[in-house]
Amino acid sequence: MWQAEVRVDLDAIRENVSRLRSGTSAELMAVVKADGYGHGMLPAARAALDAGADWLGVCTLDEALTLRRAGVTVPVLAWLLAPGLPMHEGVSAGVDLGAASLPQLDEMIEASRLAGRPARLHLKIDTGLSRGGATVADWPALLDAAAKAQADGLVEVVGVWSHFVYADSPGHPTTDRQLAVFQEGLAMVERAGLRPRWRHLANSAATLTRPDTHFDLVRPGLAIYGLSPVAGETYGLRPAMSARARVMLTKRVPAGTGISYGHAYTTEADANLAVVPLGYADGVPRHASNTGPVQLGGVRRTISGRVCMDQFVLDCGDDPVADGDVATLFGSGVDGEPTADDWAEAVGTINYEIVTRFGGPRVPRVYDGERP
Repeated sequence: MWQAEVRVDLDAIRENVSRLRSGTSAELMAVVKADGYGHGMLPAARAALDAGADWLGVCTLDEALTLRRAGVTVPVLAWLLAPGLPMHEGVSAGVDLGAASLPQLDEMIEASRLAGRPARLHLKIDTGLSRGGATVADWPALLDAAAKAQADGLVEVVGVWSHFVYADSPGHPTTDRQLAVFQEGLAMVERAGLRPRWRHLANSAATLTRPDTHFDLVRPGLAIYGLSPVAGETYGLRPAMSARARVMLTKRVPAGTGISYGHAYTTEADANLAVVPLGYADGVPRHASNTGPVQLGGVRRTISGRVCMDQFVLDCGDDPVADGDVATLFGSGVDGEPTADDWAEAVGTINYEIVTRFGGPRVPRVYDGERP
């Protein structure tokens, strides 16, 4: 008998990838970083590949090598790479690597020498996010150095890419400005004598709303898990994750009873309380105190009082509730339960954070739709 669980519908991931795939002529990279946005990297990756994904995208070298060790042979790009990592292991495993500076390029060259084969590189230009990527001022020097390294047989520049700032706000002028900078950067790539096979810019939002940014490859992440990056729009996507727990304890208390730490909530009338064994150690945001929505007994309720490390309480009024009843924190919404979007709105964050943070050693993932 289970106490708490995260359920992941792999068929939903397959459906979402198929929908995204049908909307573009570009190749599709399913982004499975951060343990598949909390859904499990390997099961999510395999489901995405089942549905026709051409690439997988991750942040770290360890994530990429985990995919390779699991027998994944499709192209994999890793792009968040701190200095001093064993980059040669990625080169030897055929992992594509991101580079955005001369020091990073130097590390890739050394990794190529150690591996005895050229590193496959995706050079990143900063088109306005001011995060990763070479600035426009630094871009020419990076291109020249990369072109020399390629001529020397040390690297192969197979991709050029960037990342949007406001793609989740269709029509924002920054997106057009970034696209123009990216196109200028591509012209500089050509003048440097480089001919990368893949140019890529579109994340989930741009994959869904800006076909003019698709180029050769799109990189949806959030959308493959059925969550929309654009508020108020679903695009026919189906959320893959649900989170629930079984009520641990119920009790009847009188009006005026303070609930949980600090008595941040007080019952207004006699009430049936349900104690649910999930807390911030399991990914329930503490900011959900007195705001987090939970479905119990077919009724949507609100967390009463503070979210604790391991548990929270629901004031069920006079509604009957019993030990072992199932409390659903979020799911697809088809049965009236809250969604990750509802949780994001309640605690002032984004749906990405809700699903990515949820679960852990005490909250196992259970997969529906697994295939041999």
